[in-house]
Amino acid sequence: MSNVVVVTGSAGLIGSESVRHFAGLGMDVVGIDNDMRQYFFGTDGSTRWNLDRLVKEVGERYTHHNIDIRDRDGIAALLARYGKSIGLVIHAAAQPSHDWAAKEPFTDFDVNAGGTLNMLEAVRQHAPNASFIFTSTNKVYGDTPNRLPLVEEASRYELPVGHEFYDGITEEMSIDQTLHSVFGASKVAADVMVQEYGRYFDMPTAIFRGGTLTGPGHSAAELHGFLAYVMRCVMEQRTYHIYGYKGKMVRDAIHSHDLVTAFEAFHKAPRVAEVYNMGGGRYSNCSHIEAFQIASEITGLEAKTDYVDQARTGDHQWWISSTARFEQHYPDWKLTYDVPAILREMYEANQDVWKPTA
Repeated sequence: MSNVVVVTGSAGLIGSESVRHFAGLGMDVVGIDNDMRQYFFGTDGSTRWNLDRLVKEVGERYTHHNIDIRDRDGIAALLARYGKSIGLVIHAAAQPSHDWAAKEPFTDFDVNAGGTLNMLEAVRQHAPNASFIFTSTNKVYGDTPNRLPLVEEASRYELPVGHEFYDGITEEMSIDQTLHSVFGASKVAADVMVQEYGRYFDMPTAIFRGGTLTGPGHSAAELHGFLAYVMRCVMEQRTYHIYGYKGKMVRDAIHSHDLVTAFEAFHKAPRVAEVYNMGGGRYSNCSHIEAFQIASEITGLEAKTDYVDQARTGDHQWWISSTARFEQHYPDWKLTYDVPAILREMYEANQDVWKPTA
């Protein structure tokens, strides 16, 4: 019986949510995570706290392996051990930052592209019928979204009503002829390889191109974890550095729970080489300015920000995902969290942790 779920990045935001969810469904979860977020982002980014909590909460249904996904032989040996008992693989491990990738492009590419290929080939060799889910990113579209005819409003940029992407950007947007950032390029390589393994080897693979993935399990750091870092800065009274676009850049946000229930829907009725834009859509989105307003209302604390008049390379001025394709394939799936609900949950989960420092 294929009752084993393999989760890479299992102590991260999406990984840990996946562990809890599928263990709760009675499946045995094998986690792979070596806390590279601490290497990427320092102490703020470490996932050690989340792993400790995970082990206590999930218990014997979770088995942890401290393996680097770049370790081809180690990954292959682990998947060979479980073999065809593996029914689902969720590949969430990654180097997730624009800025960090430019500092160490070899590391970024080896983790994002090479690590994904290692996982795909190990699954093909040892569990070819397992559903393979890859957490990609909307950054595979590069800065093409920045060519949209945006209109500046008081607190955000916005598309005119009636534009083809007003309800969200679809998978029809090209990923070619655009500036991706080094990070975006490594994720494109991984994204396309997951599609290729699906089509070429007839494996049930799905690519979820996420916008802002978020939730209380995020290890909030300046270079990654937008909404969590907004709330952390407000609660700890840190200064948040806003980069470009007057703080009016728009992001849609999807709670880790809603994303993982989408994974479950795919696993129950898998398809081959599917690509889905996945985010909060029109239901759950905000600008940076609006996020700080909401966080201040929740906490009763004034946000401390400064402004750098230079957008990050490859950053999106406006991104709202269309989830129409996924909802067409899986009509029972629905979003349940919007931005205020996400920020309030983060506040309630971290009141004893994120406190102002002297």
